[in-house]
Amino acid sequence: MKTVVLERNEIYTGSLILVNAEYPLRSTPTDLAPAVTGFADISMERCAVEQLQLILDEIGAGNMIVPVSGYRSKAEQTAIYENSLKQNGPDFTQKYVALPDHSEHQTGLAIDLALNTDNIDFIRPDFPYSGICEEFRKAAPEFGFIERYPAGKENITGIAHEPWHFRYVGFPHSMIIAEKEFTLEEYTEYIKSFRQECPLSYSHKGIAAEIFYAPAETEISVNNAVCQVSGNNTDGFVVTLWGYKNA
Repeated sequence: MKTVVLERNEIYTGSLILVNAEYPLRSTPTDLAPAVTGFADISMERCAVEQLQLILDEIGAGNMIVPVSGYRSKAEQTAIYENSLKQNGPDFTQKYVALPDHSEHQTGLAIDLALNTDNIDFIRPDFPYSGICEEFRKAAPEFGFIERYPAGKENITGIAHEPWHFRYVGFPHSMIIAEKEFTLEEYTEYIKSFRQECPLSYSHKGIAAEIFYAPAETEISVNNAVCQVSGNNTDGFVVTLWGYKNA
C-alpha cells in the first residue's frame, strides 16, 4: 500500500494547471528545453518538448510547421501585452493577448505554431484546418496536446478562437478533452465529479487509466499502481492511476 499526501502548495504545479483570466499562474517552469530543433530561443517544459517532437515525426512535418512562441517570462508577456495595446488597441488585445501572469505561455506548456511561410504573424500565425496543420491537429491528442482555444468556446476560455495555440495537458487527458470537445476549463470541472471511490475509467489502444479529483490537504492510498498527480491551479488535484486494480 502506498500513500500519497496532496499538499495545498502543490496545487499550482503540474501539466493540468488551469491558467486564465480568473486563475493566475503561481509557479515557474523548472525544466525548459528548445521546443523544436533549430529554434533555440523558443522553449517549453521538457515533458512537452518530447511529445511535440513525436507528433512532428509522426506526421512527417519536416520544416512545414515552425514554432512561433513558447515559454515567456512575465517580463516578456508584459512587453507583448503593452505593445499590442499600443499597436492594436484594447479590443484586439483583450481577445488575443493574456494579461501577465494569466498567460499559458508562462507555464512552459503552451506553444504557438505556424505553417512555414515567408511572412508569419507573431500574434495570429496561420495554422489552417487543412494539410499538414490539420494532420498535426488530429494527431496531437494521442501525444498529450490539445487545441486550447476552439471556436464557439470564447465565452468559456475568455480568449478568441486561436487555431495556432496548443497546450500540453498529458495523455489520456488530451484524448478525453478532444473526444468530448471540452476546453480545459470544462475538463477541470468535469473531473471534479469523479472521486477515488468512483473514478473515471479510460482506455485507448490497450492503455488503461483511472482518473479522479482529490481536494488539497488529503491523502490517497494507491494499490499496485503508477500514480501521476497534477494540481489544477484552483482547488485540488487530478490523480491518474495506471494499471490500477481495485483491492
